[in-house]
Amino acid sequence: LDWWHAGRYCEQRFAQLVFEPQESEGASFSKLLHSHRIGGSVWLNERDDVLHKPKWRRDHIVPVLVFGDKTDTKYVKVLSDFPALPSVTACAHLQWDTRTQEIATIFSYAVPAFINEFQLRGFVDEEGFVRFALIVHGHHSPYLPVFRADGQWHHFCVTWQQENGTWAIYADGKRRASASGLCAVGPTAPQAIYGQGTFIIGQDQDSLGGTFKEKESFSGNITDLHIWQKVLSVEQIENVRSCWVLEQDLVFGWSSNTLEVESTVQEVTAQFLCPGPVEECRVFEVGSSGFSYASCLQSLPFICRYRKDAYWQLKKAPLEPSRSLAGRVNTLAERTVVSPIPENVFTSDVQEMNLSVAVGALDVLATVLREAETPVLESSDLLVVLRLLKQVSDVEVQEGEELEMLEQLGHYYVEVIELILEEQNIEAWSSVSQVIRGPMAVVELCDRMVSHLAPLLMAGRTKITIQHGNVGLRRVMVKNMWFGYGSLQRCLSGASNSAAFQDVAASDGGQKYLSTVVGTAVISSALLSDYQEISTSVRYRLQHRVQVPHDVDGNFVCYLWFLLHISPDAGGMWSTAGCSVVTSLLDSTACFCNHTTNFAVLLQVYEMQQRTTKEDLTLQTLTFIGCGVSFCALIVTFILFLAVGVPKSERTTVHKNLIFALAAAEALLMFSELAKTNQVVCFTVTAFLHLFFMAAFSWMLVEGLLLWSKVVAVNMSEDRRMKFYYVTGWGLPVVIVGVTLATSFNKYVADDHCWLNVQTNVIWAFVGPVLFILAVNTFVLFRVVMVTVSSARRRSKMLTTNSSLENQIGIQIWATAKPVLVLLPVLGLTWVCGVLVHLSIVWAYVFIVLNSLQ
Repeated sequence: LDWWHAGRYCEQRFAQLVFEPQESEGASFSKLLHSHRIGGSVWLNERDDVLHKPKWRRDHIVPVLVFGDKTDTKYVKVLSDFPALPSVTACAHLQWDTRTQEIATIFSYAVPAFINEFQLRGFVDEEGFVRFALIVHGHHSPYLPVFRADGQWHHFCVTWQQENGTWAIYADGKRRASASGLCAVGPTAPQAIYGQGTFIIGQDQDSLGGTFKEKESFSGNITDLHIWQKVLSVEQIENVRSCWVLEQDLVFGWSSNTLEVESTVQEVTAQFLCPGPVEECRVFEVGSSGFSYASCLQSLPFICRYRKDAYWQLKKAPLEPSRSLAGRVNTLAERTVVSPIPENVFTSDVQEMNLSVAVGALDVLATVLREAETPVLESSDLLVVLRLLKQVSDVEVQEGEELEMLEQLGHYYVEVIELILEEQNIEAWSSVSQVIRGPMAVVELCDRMVSHLAPLLMAGRTKITIQHGNVGLRRVMVKNMWFGYGSLQRCLSGASNSAAFQDVAASDGGQKYLSTVVGTAVISSALLSDYQEISTSVRYRLQHRVQVPHDVDGNFVCYLWFLLHISPDAGGMWSTAGCSVVTSLLDSTACFCNHTTNFAVLLQVYEMQQRTTKEDLTLQTLTFIGCGVSFCALIVTFILFLAVGVPKSERTTVHKNLIFALAAAEALLMFSELAKTNQVVCFTVTAFLHLFFMAAFSWMLVEGLLLWSKVVAVNMSEDRRMKFYYVTGWGLPVVIVGVTLATSFNKYVADDHCWLNVQTNVIWAFVGPVLFILAVNTFVLFRVVMVTVSSARRRSKMLTTNSSLENQIGIQIWATAKPVLVLLPVLGLTWVCGVLVHLSIVWAYVFIVLNSLQ
């Protein structure tokens, strides 16, 4: 089979194409193949990254021009008006006639001023390569090899632009040649390709639109010729190679209606197999025990490789349905299907499956599973159903297939998946766990199946929704699937004791980790662009299907599922990489992930925290009372500063700013609970709380700097110092809050109250600066106490020379205690107790009381 069908053949049998053997194993592997009379080249699996996606191709029905032997009469004229082309790209699929080595003209474009205005020519060299040369304004590039003359279809593109005469030739998606200078030389600037000319396929024009020569004519087949008035990028050329036409700046698109075909040129409609993103695939050379590459479309021998545990389990539960299931399916198929499905539909080869057979088989299977008296599947039944689903998901949908049949296929596919994911089939899933590591393999199959529904999306229909029970899919530009809370979740939760969960969960808050369970439906999301998948950030909300038990603590965490191996059958694991909780309510959790994949919300269960509801209520009451007392004291102090007429100084200015910032923060904190019900108001309150508390701490830092300036000589005027203080006190908080909002807007607010989200790194936008300020002010306090004690000791000796030792000690103790008691709240050092709150409820009470007195 070709590389793609070989890979599908193995995967449908729960195996994989054999991987490249190690160097030390190459000779023994080659000997083993010889013993089975296998020679030549053998397909190898490619070692892609963990999230492997199958290479995707599409069938394309197009008109093909067949030029037979070289003559001076066969030609095809393009009936299109060409504008002036300052840049150009021409692409086509070509099958070269290998019987002759004479020069052949693939196309020629002539204008009255230049007969050889734009032309592509080629020939087969002695080494068996087709060489191309591009001609623009009569200037000729060298003949360079582009692809082998093997009689196969090849895709080519040629590009040219007026600036510097830069040109390039691509073959089968790879750039084979490029240079500059293919333009007129001299004092005049390079000219664009002139417009309103004559474009001929298959002949060289020695006069405008005629005078053809047999020896320069083309022989072979050509199709899908497109011309753009711009230079396409490498990615766009890859898209065109895979039969996706770029409409922008298209001058000529391939169509029989725009061609004047000379009578002896055959025009046939052919089913053309467009290559996928990679054309050459890796092979093992049996004779030389080496490795090389071959065209992926070749039919070569291949070997399927099983994991040992999967192989032995398949021996016990062979890929044959139980008599009851097979009998019911065959009986119903004979009775209801007009064009009967094959008798061996459960074991038919991959190439025998088509859309009609797939729809009929799934229709019958869904009916049998739905109406079964005992819907529990045996392990062998589950395996053959999964194998059939694999075959259907790999069906190559042809252009022009009936859209109604395609939509039926989607409905039946989803229904069968819903039926095999019922909870009563948990034991069947468990019994085949060595073959398929859990039902997430079904998610991968569904993901592949949805791609077939693309033709259903048209201008009049921008959305497709299919749902059966707990399984459904929706596709717009984004492809979404969801899998309800059935055996899928139960089986996945069974793996919750793995290290993958414990390593993540056990580090949260110092609580003892108990377990992790799948708490919601599982969804799969992907963004499709042409033939490939594009990863993008996604935000989603999932309803909880489980609740936290009363006797334990727990929280909902956003997880993604990724595969551990190339094959989805080999299983995977949950990870939090790139995902975070946005908001978590009682009934649902909103998540943000920086890429698309399979998602779910998992409940992590911990031992209950020791704090009781009564203690929480007491702490909330004390906080409210303390904030109220503190707020009143701050307002009174601020009024006294203004009313009494305290002389203006650095110290009073700093005090007033600190009082204002702290009072505003305390007032917001008291009423923040009322803002929880409104998301916008809560977000605004959180931002201002962050700003004013940061401002309060910044002014506490300024208080420390002001004290330092009294201890250490500072060469800065008072006016310049105040400007610096204002920048520190208000400018620094504005910058910190602004940067935090800009970088973490979606995860800024906590789930259950109006404050920064402690589940993410956002909390460090407050804790980090606060710890720095507390460290600086602690050092300042230490220096101030040292100076104060030293001064007190000298003063004591000078004024009280005859005082007793006890009095001197008392004076020094008071000299130490006084600045500490005064400066602790001013410098904010009482907040150090906040670091100790999680150790004991006592520290929580101490923290609230001390900061109420600030």
